[in-house]
Amino acid sequence: MSNETEVIIVGAGPVGLMLAAELRLAGVSTVVLERADAPGVHPRALGLHARTLEQLAMRGLQEPFLSAGVRVPSWHFGFLRERLDLTRLDSPYPFMLAFPQNRTEAILEQRALELGAQVLRGVQVTGLTQDEDGVRISVGGGPDRRAAWVVGADGAGSTVRRSAGIDFPGTDADTYAYLGDVRADAPPAPGWGVQNEKGALIVAPVPGGLLRFTGYDPEDQGSGRRELTLDELREITGRIGGADFGLRDPAWLSRFGNATRVAAQYRKGRVLLAGDAAHMHFPAGGVGLNLGLQDAMNLGWKLADVIRGRSGDDLLDTYHDERRPWAEDVAEHTLA
Repeated sequence: MSNETEVIIVGAGPVGLMLAAELRLAGVSTVVLERADAPGVHPRALGLHARTLEQLAMRGLQEPFLSAGVRVPSWHFGFLRERLDLTRLDSPYPFMLAFPQNRTEAILEQRALELGAQVLRGVQVTGLTQDEDGVRISVGGGPDRRAAWVVGADGAGSTVRRSAGIDFPGTDADTYAYLGDVRADAPPAPGWGVQNEKGALIVAPVPGGLLRFTGYDPEDQGSGRRELTLDELREITGRIGGADFGLRDPAWLSRFGNATRVAAQYRKGRVLLAGDAAHMHFPAGGVGLNLGLQDAMNLGWKLADVIRGRSGDDLLDTYHDERRPWAEDVAEHTLA
């Protein structure tokens, strides 16, 4: 087929783009298919942790992040009052770096394109079938595509995972948190937070002068799928934090739940999963993006080695063996 390639990655989020760049380092022909017509504008994930920064530095990618990000020396576990002192980490990057996901995606997409990956937007993958030699992907409104290998990096609702018949066991959401990226006329210090009988609130810096107010409100557990308003956010922060901080000009308001699932297998034949397609969890603590980027680093060189004939395809089983326990660990911690 004229549209055949060595690897198709479904999903142009940070994980898919990082993996594309890794594969192109080894000269593997790589196409990324993304259903959205344009990159997202909301910084869904915000934190880059030390080990992720170390891995970005292995590729010479750390400077765009370090120069524009905000370094946070301590961070929370489950909104608890006692903070984790990140300055004690044995790392060149002993902090959590506040850096918005949409800008992370822009840096990684530029990297992937410069290395020769193709990123095709507005392409809706509807299903797939595989045989011993490759995978055929069905695309809504277009011709099928075929690749030797396919990686689903298409989020928690992954079409790739579902089409490959990979189970996604876990629990549905029963707890919801709130989030608002806003400006504040009387802001608390970045990293400030409180936990009391009224709920939990923590404030994280967002580059560009915004602050992220997020936390848990026990009085607001029946509205997990309803849009959050600025007036509601002001009321929540006032009730829990004792002030509304002059919140204004929201860039993004959202609610999110604690649905927690880990894919039963990260590989099924010639189909692999990475990022949120392989694991979903409560995003408190800002670890999900890091977990996914580290999936990409683990998978990239292994898949390239198999394609180039340097290793048998059983090497890809070690991707499941090594990465799935980390997803289970993150799931356990975020549930706690």
